[in-house]
Amino acid sequence: MWCIGALTEEYRQRMYGLLALYAKPLRADEPVICIDEKSLQLLAHSREPVPMAPSAPAKQDCEYVRKGTTNLFVAVEPKAGQRIVSVTDHRGKTDFVAFVQTLLSDTYAAARRVHLVLDNLNTHFRKCFDDVLGRQAASKLLCRVRFHYTPKHASWLNMAEIEIGILSRQCLDRRIASADLLQSEVDAWQTNRNEQRRTIEWKFTRQDADRKLGRHYVPKLTR
Repeated sequence: MWCIGALTEEYRQRMYGLLALYAKPLRADEPVICIDEKSLQLLAHSREPVPMAPSAPAKQDCEYVRKGTTNLFVAVEPKAGQRIVSVTDHRGKTDFVAFVQTLLSDTYAAARRVHLVLDNLNTHFRKCFDDVLGRQAASKLLCRVRFHYTPKHASWLNMAEIEIGILSRQCLDRRIASADLLQSEVDAWQTNRNEQRRTIEWKFTRQDADRKLGRHYVPKLTR
């Protein structure tokens, strides 16, 4: 939050828009879905770990074997307590469009309108859908979608980052050697979280933003 050079009107309005969106009550026909991605290195043990035993801790060698990299797409509906995690080889525009396409066609097919919260990664914009699907197919897919982008240098406003942090601590804090094993692990984590309907309670308000930003920045309004 404190990395911006100047508090512009664009920054302020994007932030206000997201905070207003987060303040709305849960509606099944108009879900708010936060999306982000995380790159992950696949690692195998160079030697078999020694399991824990009475009076002896578990042990593993500090050396490991690199098995390549992979990507995780994470979509979370904070107030509904639902999330979807997908493992892909890459995180390019084709992969991102396919992920969103699955969300809209399967999970949220019945929604009247879908709000997508995203950061400013170059693969997240409408042009990528046109490039991958063609303009007509992209327009048909996105006719129910409203895109909401975080201000630049403010990806902390995307609640998907909170969910990725939890995923990293609970599921990814060990060596995972293959994409298949990774998908199996995140599927189990996702199922457990969804069954418990783990929600995210967002407490940062517009008033909080004005107070904090007012102490540290002089507004620079753009015309």
